[in-house]
Amino acid sequence: MSDMGSRSAWRETTVRLAWSYGAAALVALGLCLWGVWHRDPTLTAMGVLGLVLVLAVAPVTFASVRGGGGGGDVGRAAAEFRDAVERLAELQALSDDARRVLNRGRERELLRRAIEEDIAAGEWEAALVLVRELADRFGYRTDAEEFRARVEAGRRDAYERQISAAIAQLDGLIIQRRWEDARAEAGRLSRLYPDSHRVQGLRKRVDEAHERYKEDLERRFLLAAQESRIEDAMTMLKELDGYLTEGEAEPFREVARGVIGKARENLGVEFKLAVRDRRWGQAARVGERIINEFPNTRMAEEVRGMIDGLRARAASIG
Repeated sequence: MSDMGSRSAWRETTVRLAWSYGAAALVALGLCLWGVWHRDPTLTAMGVLGLVLVLAVAPVTFASVRGGGGGGDVGRAAAEFRDAVERLAELQALSDDARRVLNRGRERELLRRAIEEDIAAGEWEAALVLVRELADRFGYRTDAEEFRARVEAGRRDAYERQISAAIAQLDGLIIQRRWEDARAEAGRLSRLYPDSHRVQGLRKRVDEAHERYKEDLERRFLLAAQESRIEDAMTMLKELDGYLTEGEAEPFREVARGVIGKARENLGVEFKLAVRDRRWGQAARVGERIINEFPNTRMAEEVRGMIDGLRARAASIG
């Protein structure tokens, strides 16, 4: 009977310890998962420590019970472990607000660091969410206002930099004289930054630049014609054709006829000299210009009858 009583007591002790360690393991695991989920390193560390204690103490306790020795020590160890489990359970039972109070200083630093990272990355809205958290949930209103001022200043600076870069790109289109692209870009910027006074006059800016360039081109054409710089005048005349309406072109018609006539005459003289001097390659190149630039003239018709022979001779000596 005594042996049966001992075995019964051993089973009862073993079951009780198993339940205690099982409960402790579940509590520790719960703390660990809660800490990971809420990014709370303190709770995570406590959960891991609890699991380590269970794994370290449980085998020793069960071995002592099985050996039948050290009952008093086992009882004390079990009691101490039970107390530790109860403390872990109490901590796990704390509300979020209570844990926040306990970790107030650490969470303040974590929030400050996160806000600094968002500011550095230009994540202004995310930073403002954390600023409100810092003020409303933790009460650090002075810190929050300082951060809010920094976020607003950073956002304004970034906004102005974006506008400056966009206007610089528009100026590049103007310099390249891509007028239609520049007008489209001016309209896009006006829609993209409607509250900025810097983009309100961009379409007018493009139109004024277009008009200034056209007037300068007209002046340079007339000057080149006056100075008999026929090649330059012809180049400008071709470009002017894309800027002037029928009405605007009328004052330049007489000068343009003179320039075109002189250019045709000069090409004819250059062609004849090249043929006479047997410079077949140059003669072929000038002949091609005559055909392309003055296709409906008698001179172009004459050159067409000679051009194949000139090309062949140029190829034979090339």
